[in-house]
Amino acid sequence: MGRFIYDTVANAVDIDDRTLAHLRIVVMNKLRRSESFMFDVEVGDGSGRRSFWMHPSVPIQFHFYGSRQPRINRVWVEDLMLAASGPNGLAITPEPSEDALVDEG
Repeated sequence: MGRFIYDTVANAVDIDDRTLAHLRIVVMNKLRRSESFMFDVEVGDGSGRRSFWMHPSVPIQFHFYGSRQPRINRVWVEDLMLAASGPNGLAITPEPSEDALVDEG
């Protein structure tokens, strides 16, 4: 289980390392282009959801507890990028099969 930290530890949410690795790619690419967006995530303790307005001027940390970097699913990254660019912003979606790319192409 990893941790997404937005500005301060008080604004932290626990997220599975594999999911966090995919979110890191999406967030990094959006902010590298100076594109702000909303990130909506369920709080791990079951207390609801939190929404973060992601902006390049706010410090972000991705804290991974596992020692190995997970294999990246390009299909999932593309799905998350589309969500981040949409009207509702980025939300964690279930990981699709990597075969989805082959099936569509």
